[in-house]
This record gives sequence, C-alpha cells and structure tokens, in this order.
Amino acid sequence: MELLIAIIIGVLISGGVFLILKVRTFPIVMGLTLISYAVNIFLFSMGRVKVNLPPIITQTSTAYTDPIPQALVLTAIVIGFGMSAFVIVLALRSLHELGNDHVDGKGIKQHLGDKK
Repeated sequence: MELLIAIIIGVLISGGVFLILKVRTFPIVMGLTLISYAVNIFLFSMGRVKVNLPPIITQTSTAYTDPIPQALVLTAIVIGFGMSAFVIVLALRSLHELGNDHVDGKGIKQHLGDKK
C-alpha cells in the first residue's frame, strides 16, 4: 500500500512539474493543482494509512488513526480550491488585458508597444 501511494505521489509531482514548465497560463495552474494534490496525499499518508480504525480511542479498541493529518488535508483542500479559483481569475484578467496568456513576458512587451 505504501509503495502504491509513493508511486502516485511521484506521478503527480512529475506531471505537475512538467505542466509548470509550459509557457501558457492554464497548464501552469493545472500543474500547481497536481502538485497540491500530491502534497495532500503525502500529508494524509503521514497519519499512517490504517483501514477501518476510528479517528479517536474508544472503549473497545486502543488502535486509532491520527486525526491531525486528516484535518490538515481537509484545510489544504479548501485553501487550494480558493487559491486555484483566484489564480484562474487572474489568468483570465491577464488574457483579457493583454490579449494572450503567455507567462514569459512577450505579451507585456507587445501590449506596452501598442500604447506608445
């Protein structure tokens, strides 16, 4: 199980890095989202992956899963969703203002050249 989780985290990180290296805005946003998913899975796996155990100690069982990584992942999902929405709105505004979605600065030079 741990090997499968490690492989999934590796695939998500490599896909995210590949997408971040693109020159368009949307693949960069998708790459950051994939990396945040990989970090969430990593944080979740830090709580020791256990099946069918309660998140707190009960009278019948002494084994439990750690609820702190679960709470951290839930918080990270909410924050990641909000930040993704914010970055997408910024990218759409940049596309509207500059007429393209390049992140390498070529669109800004062309846009400033038109105003002179």
